[in-house]
Amino acid sequence: MANAISANRAELIAIANSVASEKMIDKSIVIEAMEDAIQRAARARYGAENDIRAKLDPDTGDLRLWRVVEVVELVEDYFKQVDLKQGQKLQKGAAIGDFIVDPLPPIDLGRIDAQSAKQVIFQKVRDAERERQHEEFKDRVGEIITGVVKSVEFGHVVVNLGRAEGVIRRDQQIPREVVRVGDRIRSIILNVRRENRGPQIFLSRAHPDFMKKLFAQEVPEIYDGIIEIKAAARDPGSRAKIGVISRDSGIDPVGACVGMKGSRVQAVVQEMQGEKIDIIPWSEDTATFVVNALQPATVSRVVIDEDESRIEVVVPDDQLSLAIGRRGQNVRLASQLTGSAIDIMTEADASEKRQKEFVQRSEMFQNELDVDETLSQLLVAEGFGELEEVAYVGLDELASIEGFDDELAEELQSRAQEALERREAAAREERRGLGVEDALADMPHLTEAMLVTLGKAGIKTLDDLADLATDELVQKKRVDQRRRREAQEDKGGVLAEYGLSDEQGNEIIMAARAHWFADEEAEAGEDAVAETPQ
Repeated sequence: MANAISANRAELIAIANSVASEKMIDKSIVIEAMEDAIQRAARARYGAENDIRAKLDPDTGDLRLWRVVEVVELVEDYFKQVDLKQGQKLQKGAAIGDFIVDPLPPIDLGRIDAQSAKQVIFQKVRDAERERQHEEFKDRVGEIITGVVKSVEFGHVVVNLGRAEGVIRRDQQIPREVVRVGDRIRSIILNVRRENRGPQIFLSRAHPDFMKKLFAQEVPEIYDGIIEIKAAARDPGSRAKIGVISRDSGIDPVGACVGMKGSRVQAVVQEMQGEKIDIIPWSEDTATFVVNALQPATVSRVVIDEDESRIEVVVPDDQLSLAIGRRGQNVRLASQLTGSAIDIMTEADASEKRQKEFVQRSEMFQNELDVDETLSQLLVAEGFGELEEVAYVGLDELASIEGFDDELAEELQSRAQEALERREAAAREERRGLGVEDALADMPHLTEAMLVTLGKAGIKTLDDLADLATDELVQKKRVDQRRRREAQEDKGGVLAEYGLSDEQGNEIIMAARAHWFADEEAEAGEDAVAETPQ
């Protein structure tokens, strides 16, 4: 490249064509790099203060060099300005304010100038090459690509992709997989990011999408969209589960994915280093899908708590270890597949839990409604679990319980409403004792019990409440399924336990902030009055 600057015109164009072809970048970028290098070299020769331009004809190789100067009345910068007289010598008819061209003779670059020009051209070409790589790969995220292992550095695998390099970080590799330099390796493009040292292409062999794409390559029905993989979960190198559904009732999705004598699934298993794959029929019915996802264990009963995004699964005593799996693997994968936390318990545990809840609810009704044990147990047996249900259910529903009549139903509702009022009054006293402002009680959707919870969390004024984001107030508890040993719960928003929606949370926050806008309008009005001429 050092010879490029001192070469004749034909050689300049030949070099530009060669570099553009080799690096797969536009020839105009190489020409621009050469022009920039010549400009820098010329500034070093004539003075860096000059505004020097160079133009290289991409077809003929002709090089023009000139200096741009401004015609001014009084010259302050002798490198970039000329007076009117000098300007008219350079260009007839020049006027004050014109920018004119002052041609410069060609320069004969020395060794140092040529080396500097070479670095400039290399940098420009390298930048263009990086941009080309980023543009080429940014829209290929999620695609499977084959490359050759170039090196293994600090546990990270660098893969030669032909016109770029990708990296498989340690956490995106299949555990215990041995990779050697020169091996051909398939992976999925997980992410493409611009970084100072060029585009970084992150690859993965451990991501569930890698397994999905492998199945799409092996199963034509998936590629054609007849069968869809609705969910996938992996414990890389050990076990995986996928939920599949068929758009054609005549095609069995599980059988199609397994293939003749297991040929299709075995091809995927081999690529994933022997990882066992459970192929499960996907169902819109969550309970059915959970039962399928926990295979090979047998499930007796499924209870879904949509508010908490938890699923309680009851299994026979002899199926407990099978349902949980070794080191909790089976239930963990099933949980990832369904997107919900799954609690597994035996029939005996479930019976004990139900009995405990029955006793607790019966005692609550006994105490709050001042009724005998038989009547309270009747309410629980009919499905009533909270005072609100008794207080606000239709009278007909209460009266229809065996042994009840309209008079008893009315009395129970009255007692339930009185009990709720007592609870509200007690909560109000506790809230005031915590120092929570009465103004918060005027906010929509907030009960006194909620205000007590806010007070215990240190939220006692309108400003305290207004400073919260919606998710900090009402976000539901979540379970982090990435933890291997045990699911870790995110505490969620301050009022997560009350089941408020995001819309209700927004209303509460905006109502708490309303006084801010009122104060601003008042201040603006005062300022306007103060500025009015007297």
